[in-house]
Amino acid sequence: MYNVKCLNPIAQIGLDNFTDEFQMTEEINEAEAVLVRSASMHEIEAPEKLLAVARAGAGVNNIPLDDYAQKGVVVFNTPGANANGVKELVVAGLLLASRDIIGGVNWAKENADDENLAKTVEKQKKKYAGNELKGKSLGVIGLGAIGVLVANMGFRLGMKVYGYDPYLSVKSAWQLSSHVKVVQNIEEIYENCDYITLHLPLLDSTKGTINKESIAMMKDGVRIMNFARGGLVDDAAIIEALENGKVGKYVTDFPDSAVASAPNTIAIPHLGASTEESEDNCAIMAVEQIVDYIKNGNITNSVNYPNCDMGVCQGAARMTICHKNRPNMLGHFTTLIAAAGMNIVNLTNKSKGQYAYTILDLESVPVPELVETMKKVRDVLKVRVL
Repeated sequence: MYNVKCLNPIAQIGLDNFTDEFQMTEEINEAEAVLVRSASMHEIEAPEKLLAVARAGAGVNNIPLDDYAQKGVVVFNTPGANANGVKELVVAGLLLASRDIIGGVNWAKENADDENLAKTVEKQKKKYAGNELKGKSLGVIGLGAIGVLVANMGFRLGMKVYGYDPYLSVKSAWQLSSHVKVVQNIEEIYENCDYITLHLPLLDSTKGTINKESIAMMKDGVRIMNFARGGLVDDAAIIEALENGKVGKYVTDFPDSAVASAPNTIAIPHLGASTEESEDNCAIMAVEQIVDYIKNGNITNSVNYPNCDMGVCQGAARMTICHKNRPNMLGHFTTLIAAAGMNIVNLTNKSKGQYAYTILDLESVPVPELVETMKKVRDVLKVRVL
């Protein structure tokens, strides 16, 4: 029986995908698997028996990835599961940034007691006029699951769309409309676009992507939208640009006290993936990945280990090994297995940065002595027999 700890509420439709071999626990120290949404795990020491963490969402900055990788704990996320929900909110953000809908709605509420409101509206509405999206240029920075949907929708709204992603995947390229102009330099986005929307992960290399220097390259009155991560935009730079009018509107799903009170800011309380459908999709994907990893040793959508899938075991037993990405590690493993008089039916070995993962289907069940010997190999982090 495997124990699962939920650090946040997880949609029941996802939890229902656990088989009878899994049960919920209140104690994280008893857990082989953890499901999490927004709770921070940086202060949580990974239990010795912990095998996997699944983030029901895309961002994983609340999880100590390298620390867990060093302990042989595979961390998953659910890319694309909430993409449509975020895309729809980005479309709302485009409209809110274009026309002062919020100002108009607030005015109508404030004057609801005016008996002549219907007539006053005709005089007042010009204060809340704006622009149409059709014919304007939209720059999409980051063409992952969400960025592709946003770019394609921008074209359908009649916008001229520019896309930038130095790591554009083959899958995203196939899904991207041929009408989207993919540029090689981010500066082309800054210089040409009336609207700029961010869809990047928050990494050391992407932190402060929108800063004083990048804003200086942009059109006067540019509208900027951030439905990805707060740290992608430098607070001081965006506030200064809003105050002097360089940036016409800033729509963010990640408000803090400084930005929320800045002029021409539309601060949304992190609602991008807050739809029933998104939460259901994320929960289902997270649970499926946990079950497949714990029962079959397959890795799909890990952020700290390579994706590695061999389906179901084709031999008498399957051995999985989390290890450092070092030369001749596979040679060590196969030599030890051969020395134990065992035959390998099938194998795969993948690497990702500092870490690697090996799956070995064996013709017979390995004896405990072989497993212990494997664990003692230098740079081996975790060994399992399924």
